[in-house]
Amino acid sequence: RQIQQEVASLNSQMEESLSVSGALLTKSFGQQQRQAADFDAIARRIRDLNLRRALTGRWFTVGLNLFGSITPVIVYWYGGHRLIGDEATLGTVVAFGTLIQRLFWPVQALLGVQVAILSSLGLFERIFEYIDLPHEMAEKPTALALEHPRGDVRFEDVRFSYDPGVEVLHGISFAVPSGHFTALVGHSGAGKTTTAYLASRLYDPDSGRVSIDGHDVRDLATASLSHAIGMVSQDTYLFYGSIGENIRFSRPEAAEHEVQEAAKAANIHDFIESLPDGYDTLVGERGYRLSGGEKQRMAIARALLKDPAILILDEATSSVDSRTERAIQEAIDRLVRNRTVIAIAHRLSTVLRADEILVFDHGVIVERGTHAELLARDGEYAAVYHQQFEKHGEELTPAK
Repeated sequence: RQIQQEVASLNSQMEESLSVSGALLTKSFGQQQRQAADFDAIARRIRDLNLRRALTGRWFTVGLNLFGSITPVIVYWYGGHRLIGDEATLGTVVAFGTLIQRLFWPVQALLGVQVAILSSLGLFERIFEYIDLPHEMAEKPTALALEHPRGDVRFEDVRFSYDPGVEVLHGISFAVPSGHFTALVGHSGAGKTTTAYLASRLYDPDSGRVSIDGHDVRDLATASLSHAIGMVSQDTYLFYGSIGENIRFSRPEAAEHEVQEAAKAANIHDFIESLPDGYDTLVGERGYRLSGGEKQRMAIARALLKDPAILILDEATSSVDSRTERAIQEAIDRLVRNRTVIAIAHRLSTVLRADEILVFDHGVIVERGTHAELLARDGEYAAVYHQQFEKHGEELTPAK
């Protein structure tokens, strides 16, 4: 069991330190020797444990082998005396000596079975730990398929906690009608991303109800729910492969012109076409060959290709400059007419045109309304707005 735990630690350490991001971070801070020392320490523990396992029961094995080697000598010595005294035949002595040796071979083999079984049990124990984990979001046998989703999202007195007794959301209630653009704003840790994850059923609420088109998400089939919702998270993940493969990941059967249309809508088509290999350009591990803004726009294109009824944008413009941010916002403005959009943003410039803005604070919605209404209320939203823009002598208004 200890060996399996240490091997898992070694694999995790290798994956983290030898990945592109881990290697860059290690070199940036000059921690190569520390990473090598950590690897060496784990490898030494694995070596010592393997030696202990190999030496388990060896003294008993040595004794048995010694006894097995001495026994034929005793048999032939005693049998020789009996043979001289005509008390036994030569065939009997030889047969008995051979039988003794044949008897010891399976006994010696069986000695290693216990160690092999215990080693296997240690491995299987870790495997079964994962197999026996309960499904957090199990699909009901009577789950409904969401046919032709409209995109009506509703939260009804939703409470949620990651750890028992420590609530993250405290009775959240709001509705996002089909085709509306709703923005969730607030400081970090206020519960915005958790709310979005509940809508896509990455988690289930402790109490309350999250519904889409009047159906509780817990009553919907997972496949149809995934088909209805597209998400662009703040931590953009790209697979090792080409740009086209990464965009097409959300809909593998999509035609080439559909991939290009999605890229145009995300304002990244021209950049892709400027590359020597175009859509066949490899992005590298986790997309390290692309800038943050380029990866973000690729993630948006991937979500748009899926063409979901509900689009969740979690800080979708967090890694782009002002010019790119404006281009992406224009693309989003053209798309919200036919789909429900829930956008999470710290930068208020991306949510000024939202039909409704919900201001979160410590898991509670403290304000709601349009941009103009919240500014007139001069509350939490207005304070954040003034902090972001007026200190730079700027004032943003929704584009017409």
